[in-house]
Amino acid sequence: MLQPRIKLLPSKRLIGKKLSMSFANNKTHELWKSFMPRRAEIKNATSELLFSLQVYPNSFFAHFSPLAEFEKWAAVEVDAFLDVPEGCESFVLSEGLYAVFLHKGGPATAQKTFNAIFETWLPGSEYQLDDRPHFELLGEKYSNTSPDSEEEVWIPIKPK
Repeated sequence: MLQPRIKLLPSKRLIGKKLSMSFANNKTHELWKSFMPRRAEIKNATSELLFSLQVYPNSFFAHFSPLAEFEKWAAVEVDAFLDVPEGCESFVLSEGLYAVFLHKGGPATAQKTFNAIFETWLPGSEYQLDDRPHFELLGEKYSNTSPDSEEEVWIPIKPK
């Protein structure tokens, strides 16, 4: 059974690129392929961590459809919105409570982790989903081609 850390995330400033997509028309590869060559142009990043962020419309999960569009970001945290490279945008990730899960494995096994979070952990917890961005933090142990890959999955929550 997955057991998350419950964490209050302070507000963060991000710079990156975004694309509209749906689960049925997933453009994640295209997004990251366009962002990674530009990453070095962001001079004031606070770390090497990468944010894979999803901004879902309100009630996205209450009326879920794999065809429903959402905004996905490939981004890094910055200390200020100085010199945003052309073709990139800024985003403020507001403070909020998150359940943080460790996903081990490549993209092919991610669905199993998300199913465990949304179908088992969340319904049995003292929390409910909050209408704020979801994101994954990709650090030094992340590799989209390795079965040993690790990433943190941050799910926005609020008390029931």
